[in-house]
Amino acid sequence: MSDENEKEQVKALTAKKKDNFSEWYTQILINSEFIDYSAVSGVIVFRPSSYYVWDKIREATDVLFKEAGIKDAYFPLFIPERFLNKEKEHIAGFNPEVAWVTGAGNSTFDERLAVRPTSETIMYDSYSRWIKSWRDLPLRLNQWNNVVRWEFKHPTPFIRSREFLWNEGHTAFATEKEALEEREQVLGIYSKVLKEVLALEGVPGKKTNKEKFAGAIASYSIEMLMPDGWAIQGPDFHNDGQNFSKSFDIKFTDKNGNYQYVHQNTFAISTRMIGIMVAMHSDDKGLVIPPKLAEIQVVIIPIYNDSNKEKILKYAEELKSKMKDLRVYVDSSDAYSPGWKFNEYELKGIPIRLEIGQKEYEGRFATAKRRDTGEKFTFNVDESESKIKGTLDKIHENLYNKTKEFLESHIHKVYDYEKFKDLIGKDSGFVQAPWCGSTECEDKIAEETKAKATNMPFDAQHDLDGKKCIYCGKEAKYFVNFARSY
Repeated sequence: MSDENEKEQVKALTAKKKDNFSEWYTQILINSEFIDYSAVSGVIVFRPSSYYVWDKIREATDVLFKEAGIKDAYFPLFIPERFLNKEKEHIAGFNPEVAWVTGAGNSTFDERLAVRPTSETIMYDSYSRWIKSWRDLPLRLNQWNNVVRWEFKHPTPFIRSREFLWNEGHTAFATEKEALEEREQVLGIYSKVLKEVLALEGVPGKKTNKEKFAGAIASYSIEMLMPDGWAIQGPDFHNDGQNFSKSFDIKFTDKNGNYQYVHQNTFAISTRMIGIMVAMHSDDKGLVIPPKLAEIQVVIIPIYNDSNKEKILKYAEELKSKMKDLRVYVDSSDAYSPGWKFNEYELKGIPIRLEIGQKEYEGRFATAKRRDTGEKFTFNVDESESKIKGTLDKIHENLYNKTKEFLESHIHKVYDYEKFKDLIGKDSGFVQAPWCGSTECEDKIAEETKAKATNMPFDAQHDLDGKKCIYCGKEAKYFVNFARSY
């Protein structure tokens, strides 16, 4: 067997998405050279193509943050233990996951330092010094960073990693009304990025009290579905009220000269979204990356022999020059055959592949193949940019529509508990049911079905008159999406 065939064999996916989703997901990430495992369990290496995806997500989100008036800052990675202990509910929620630094060299620290699991406490120590007057408000800061959470036993790349990347928005307002108004704006930003950049759709709604963020008054999330019908939480937003401002003494003098505690919010989108993107769009041939996130949007593969190599390669470069605003790569390497390259770039999820050989050269055209549908088409070299840009837009639209249709077809509204249990047992996605608001019922449902209350969708909280709780039969106060969850 030749070296070429050996490498091609090693990179072939052996698991099928529908048959063994977990194994397929792992194979696709490794074989496509999207990530690598590190020497530390549960911590991955972002290879260039995956970090490029994150950089584009970060860039798109940050532009919208800045348009909204949210500024970037950076706070320390290490957090004194006394800071974490100031907000008891907060530390209780994170304590099992905290990694501690207890010394350096041969010395032991007088106080343990937490490796950032989240930044409320280190940031709010500064806020307490910076905010003195109503003129200092609102304070709306965001930081892009990494966090470490160590407790879980079965890490999955992107989906649940012991170190991950995210944004942390931390805002402070003079009034509760101003703080509450921010929710719609921030969730709107996240929804826009999901739809227009990642080609994904989710369900925005309010978390139950049991599922809310530790230290928050109320939590809100955009819940997503994976191809196996299990739910996973996407971006979130937390209204923290005055819980942290009272713990950290963040108060100001209002216009009447009275002391008031600020009202606060926190919000985040993380690299988990990359895992959801991979899972939802990719197939048994490899990755499928939305065009706005692809490090290479178009790959040109010249097909030549010794007699026409020079003119075919020159034609390839001419074709590339016609697409100046796109990310185009010409693979002119002699190390592998064109067929091997076709497979390689399908595996890596490049949105469009262009093939050019003798007939394309003579006819002044190119043969293109879409990664999402496999459709082939030809176009004249002089219409390259408009044709390819239009096709990239169609690819994005197709990917988004497919995920939206999948989500909508996997939301089942039920009123009968036996039907509820049957659907949950089949991992059928979100099972939407009326609920009385009792944590006891929520716990019983989880115990009996292994289903979690993901959120209470904003667009489902109507027509509750006369509806009874799916579990206890009492008057229902909410519709909740239940699902088995990552």
